[in-house]
Amino acid sequence: MNAATLTVENLDHLGIVAGIVDELGLVEYLNEQVGVDPRETLSVGVVVKAMILKGLGFVSAPLYLFEQFFVGKAVEHLLGQR
Repeated sequence: MNAATLTVENLDHLGIVAGIVDELGLVEYLNEQVGVDPRETLSVGVVVKAMILKGLGFVSAPLYLFEQFFVGKAVEHLLGQR
């Protein structure tokens, strides 16, 4: 691996929270209850998981800045692959 292509992303305590959400099966449960539309980019369960992570991220930013919260974080590890 070339040092120029190396990127470092942050998990903080959110990795533990994401693991607990996964262990509880919350994403799968919500997707089962609400259903999954093939046109969706993200399922309802993944969006709720992201909201939980943002809520426990100790950042007091307005909801419209939701996307900026995940900049610099290992989103694939926290939310899973799309």
